[in-house]
Amino acid sequence: MSKKNLYIEASSGISGDMFVAALIDLGADEGVLKSVLSSIPIDGYEIEISRKKRAGIDVCDFNVVLDHEHENNDHDMEYLYGHEKADAHHHDHDHAHDHHHRTLADVYGIIDKTDMTEGANAIAKKIFEILARAEARAHGTTVDEVCFHEVGAVDSIVDIIAAAVCVDDLSPDSVIISPLTEGGGTVRTQHGVLPVPVPAVANIVEQNGLTLSRGNIRGELVTPTGAAIAAAIIGDEKLPQSYRIEGIGIGGGKRDYDPPSMLRAMWITQETDENHIVKLETDIDDSTGEELGHVMERLYEAGAREVHFSPIYMKKNRPAYAGAGG
Repeated sequence: MSKKNLYIEASSGISGDMFVAALIDLGADEGVLKSVLSSIPIDGYEIEISRKKRAGIDVCDFNVVLDHEHENNDHDMEYLYGHEKADAHHHDHDHAHDHHHRTLADVYGIIDKTDMTEGANAIAKKIFEILARAEARAHGTTVDEVCFHEVGAVDSIVDIIAAAVCVDDLSPDSVIISPLTEGGGTVRTQHGVLPVPVPAVANIVEQNGLTLSRGNIRGELVTPTGAAIAAAIIGDEKLPQSYRIEGIGIGGGKRDYDPPSMLRAMWITQETDENHIVKLETDIDDSTGEELGHVMERLYEAGAREVHFSPIYMKKNRPAYAGAGG
């Protein structure tokens, strides 16, 4: 019997849109996803799912297209590098657009009003809870009082709900995620120019036991949304020693890095033998036959197929028993 494992290779970082695109490319039901997203009780966006080239590789692109009121311009160079390159761009970031600030309860209300399965609902809430704990730590407040800024924006809500729906639709037996590769330098946020990884990402990594590795790219490769998705679904960080690849999906990122951001999702299977028997052996000193008989009964009750004891002599020629079972 084989288990169906989902392996997420995050060697180029991870973000919400990259994750969703990779799972769509892997086989998540696009129709189910679009149906759920159309039921989210918020306005100001459209969904585009398309194919693009990244370094000559065909990838899936999941794009939340925001209207003028909700656009956050997180693709520009000032976002990536702070004020250093701001003069080369003419975006008005002094705030042309008003982003809604939402509490965790507000976000949960949106999720509960969205038409999706209980499984997807639970995953989406878990992702946002992880984000809330990280943001609360960063800002010195409580989970209930923390207000989401970028993460509370429309595109992030859509990305997280989409991620939850895709995971629930694919229903892997387990999820393996490689260490998350992060960039360096600074990024512009609602709270000013901050070093990479930003506090929310650093807190998610710490609070959830994720592994972060540093790449050579200057910029943000791991977003708070991407880190929270990984923390919510990860089962292990290590691949089995041998496995077969049954399917591959690749999601492309939006930011212009070299090499470009791509997230790879793979179905991998590892064969398991239901008839495999493990034999356990031990030497037992200073026990009576009655005690060993009781142990034998308990081992059979626990599912052992065979148990036996053999008389042996141990240190200073003391009589003892060698016990084995499997």
